[in-house]
Amino acid sequence: MMLARIEGNLTSTRKHPSLRGWRLLICQPIGETGQPEGVPVVAIDPHGAALHQRVIVSTDGSAARVAVKDPKSPARNMIIGIVDEILEKT
Repeated sequence: MMLARIEGNLTSTRKHPSLRGWRLLICQPIGETGQPEGVPVVAIDPHGAALHQRVIVSTDGSAARVAVKDPKSPARNMIIGIVDEILEKT
């Protein structure tokens, strides 16, 4: 799993049949303070996340393949939650 910020939508005129009907979002991994960490990834979105929202992305692939109902789907990343706030460490 990783913390990320939504950077935009992905539009695809041709895609794997298992991804039809799914929103594809560009997610920039971020650290606890919001700084970018690593390269952006594409994730399917069942929650309706908005631009610049912080989200939790599952990166193991099995959750995404279960969601799209295709065990051979190329889907790997899926947004599993929208972050309201990050509590400070004490």
